[in-house]
Amino acid sequence: MNNLKKIGLTALAASLVSTSVFAGEVTVAGSASMTVEGYSGTGLDAGKGFSMGNQLTFTGGGELDNGMTVEISFILDQGDEGTTGSATSPFDSHSVSIESDAMGKLVMHGEGGSNAQAALDTTAAGDIWDTFDGASVGTTVSSSTSGADILVYTLPSMVDDLSVSVSYSPQSGSATTAASSTAYGLTYTGVEGLSVSYGKGESEADSTEQADTTTMKAEYIYSSLTVAYSNNDHATELASEDQETTSYKVSYTVSDAISVSYGSEEIDEEGDALDAEFKEIELTYTSGGMTLTATSAESTDALHSSGTGDDRDYWALGLAFAF
Repeated sequence: MNNLKKIGLTALAASLVSTSVFAGEVTVAGSASMTVEGYSGTGLDAGKGFSMGNQLTFTGGGELDNGMTVEISFILDQGDEGTTGSATSPFDSHSVSIESDAMGKLVMHGEGGSNAQAALDTTAAGDIWDTFDGASVGTTVSSSTSGADILVYTLPSMVDDLSVSVSYSPQSGSATTAASSTAYGLTYTGVEGLSVSYGKGESEADSTEQADTTTMKAEYIYSSLTVAYSNNDHATELASEDQETTSYKVSYTVSDAISVSYGSEEIDEEGDALDAEFKEIELTYTSGGMTLTATSAESTDALHSSGTGDDRDYWALGLAFAF
C-alpha cells in the first residue's frame, strides 16, 4: 500500500512539474558611459570631475500554456563608487510582470519602479534641475510615491491609441516616514506626431500630510522638429509646500546622426521669494551604438531667494555606449 502511495505521489509531482515548465529565454542588454563635467558660479570653484556609468539589464520570461506572458527584469548596476555603500550593492531595479491581451499587464516593482503618475513626471526638458545636485544647489520636483513595492496595472486596449494605467503603493513603516499612494495615468497617441499624457497621484503619510500631484505633458513631432511641454502641480495640506513646475523643450534633428535641443524649467514653490529657473542646450552625435553629447546648462535662483549666490553654470562632455 505504501509503495502504491509513493508511485502515485511521484506521478503527480512529475505531472505538476511538466505542466509548469514552458519555453522561455533570458536576454541581457548593456550600457556604459564616460563623462567629464564642471561647475562654476559665485563663490564656487568645483573644477572638473570624471564620472562613469555601467549597467546590465537582465530580462527573462516566456509564454505559458494558457496564453499569459510572464517576465522578470533586474538591473546590475555598480553605481557611483563615490557614494557610500553603492560599490557593495550592485543590484538595482527589479520587477515581475504578467500580461495577456484580455487581462492587460500587471507589474510588481520590488525596487526602482514608478507609479502611474510618477512615470510621467519627468519634465519636458528632462529634469535639468537634477543636474545641479553635483554643485549642492538645486531643488526637487515633488511627486506622488515612487520607488519600492509598487503595483502597476495597465488596462487592456479599449480605445485605439489610448493607454491607461493605475497603481497602488502601500504604506510601509511609521506614518511619519512613508506614505501610501494611489495614482493613474493616461497617454493618447491617436494624432500623427502628437502624444498627450495626463497623470494624477494621491499620497497620504497621516491625516495632516495628504498631497495630490498632477502631471500634464504634450509632445509634437513635425518632420525634423520636436516641441514638448509639461506641467507638474503638487498640492499639499502642509503650509508652504505647494509646488508648480513648468517646462518646455525644442529639438531639431539636423541629420540622422546630429541633433540639437534647448530646454527650460521653472519651479515655483509656495512662500519662496523667487522662482528657480534652469536652462540647457545640448548637442548630440549618434553613430551605431555610440552617442557623444555636449551639454551647457545654467541655474538661476535655485534656492528661491535673492542674495544666496546660488546661480550656477554647468558643462559636460559625455560618451555613452549601448550593446
